[in-house]
Amino acid sequence: MNKYLTAVCVLALATCGLSAAAADKPAGKAAAPAKASAPKERKSVTEGSVTVEGKRIDYTATAGTIILKNAKGKPTGSMFYVAYTRRGVKNESRRPVTFFYNGGPGSSSVWLHMGAFGPHRVVTADHTHTPAAPYQLVNNQYSLLDVTDEVFVDAMGTGYSRIIDKHHGGAGKPKDFYGVDADVKSFSQFIGRYLSENGRWNSPKYLFGESYGTPRSAALVNYLQYHDDMDLNGVILLSSILDFQTASFNAGNDLPYELFLPSYAAVAWYHHVLPNQPAQLQPLLQQVQHFAINGYARALAEGSTLSPAQFAAVAGKLHEFTGLSTAYIEKANLRVTASEFEHQLLGSQDLTTGRLDARFAAPSMDPLSEVAQYDPQAAAISSAYVSAFNDYAHDTLKFGRNHHYIPEIQHNLHWNWKHKNPTTGQTWPGTLNVAVDLAEAMKYNPDLRVLVNSGYFDLATPYFATVYTMNHLQIPKNLQDHLQMKYYNSGHMVYVHVPALKKLHDNAAQFIESTDNLQ
Repeated sequence: MNKYLTAVCVLALATCGLSAAAADKPAGKAAAPAKASAPKERKSVTEGSVTVEGKRIDYTATAGTIILKNAKGKPTGSMFYVAYTRRGVKNESRRPVTFFYNGGPGSSSVWLHMGAFGPHRVVTADHTHTPAAPYQLVNNQYSLLDVTDEVFVDAMGTGYSRIIDKHHGGAGKPKDFYGVDADVKSFSQFIGRYLSENGRWNSPKYLFGESYGTPRSAALVNYLQYHDDMDLNGVILLSSILDFQTASFNAGNDLPYELFLPSYAAVAWYHHVLPNQPAQLQPLLQQVQHFAINGYARALAEGSTLSPAQFAAVAGKLHEFTGLSTAYIEKANLRVTASEFEHQLLGSQDLTTGRLDARFAAPSMDPLSEVAQYDPQAAAISSAYVSAFNDYAHDTLKFGRNHHYIPEIQHNLHWNWKHKNPTTGQTWPGTLNVAVDLAEAMKYNPDLRVLVNSGYFDLATPYFATVYTMNHLQIPKNLQDHLQMKYYNSGHMVYVHVPALKKLHDNAAQFIESTDNLQ
């Protein structure tokens, strides 16, 4: 008998019993349905060890949820996290704690957790499609547990995090979480609750965000410091986008074309399609960066007044730096979007390059399309990450076996992009720009340090757009050296390329050790 039929039979028997009992009593007012009770916080505590740089680190792993509440004290959501804390630490206030999250918006933290810094790492192919299961989990020698305790947090609606609405005993609504400011407030409340419940308020504190996790971090650090009186030691940004105008290919906005150009060149160099293929990447990038903000920017600014000779000269340069045909570039009016580039670069082979990591390439869904229709990099690794985490959570962390882990919210995520600055109270119209928040946070707390990491082959958040944003950060000269910029021969998920992961670990570890105020 299947579960559905069993449930029907049980329900029928229960109904018969109730009917019989009711027959002995006069008919009365129907009983009100019982109110659902809000879910309680759950927690599973296990122990493990990881070897980093030849040294064994014993840790306690806590997989659990923290219930968020509104101003009236009613539950609104349950946020899932996995925390790794080093065992044998006598004074935890002398031990840094770092909060990790991915982006989207609408993504869980499974990517940073299983690919970068958790104690176990899933093995995937470097730049090709990873074969189907079984997947391999290995000791992660690049975990940051050597320098900090780690808390991986799933944004609301992702992972095991869930909104607690009125049907489940709460008062939560999507608008309480699905927006720039609502998201920041939920993470702020989570961090405060975690610090209180675990006695970590006096620990050195860090934020580590990837992709949309970077604008979250910029707005969050400003909110935590100004609104919650919680100074942070540092913020680590991976694959940043703080000023969305730098990556929005909207009509009349030429900035992205200039800022994506060095990444186009890097990708074309990687795939060996440049007409004059240089041996080294760095000299090429220096040339392209100079051209992007000088000759190319001027040409785009001139618009229709650009002379035919200048138009042809710029098209020739773009051909030299991208490998795209001069005819295609001219037809595009010197403006090629990222999605067009991904589809066109290897189009003669009917291949599409990745968006998150353009080292990856796979068959085009529709060779006659003008733009890329999927991301080969996401297709190549996602199954490995999600499958490995589900088994790891169930078998090792002892959590979530009867619950569905949501790696990403795929549909019906109506994000509110309006942002109200916490220090000025001003609501920014138009395209989101939280570089302002990061600058304010650095001025509000002059000891705050920021580490910015970018991959050369990232066509989602190109490295030169990040350079542009950081160069335009409105901070005084004496704070500019509080920013560090690091670059990697990888893509958006820098850690997919193991040599880049090692470099990322070393840079992040050095950053934390130099800013934790424990020396």
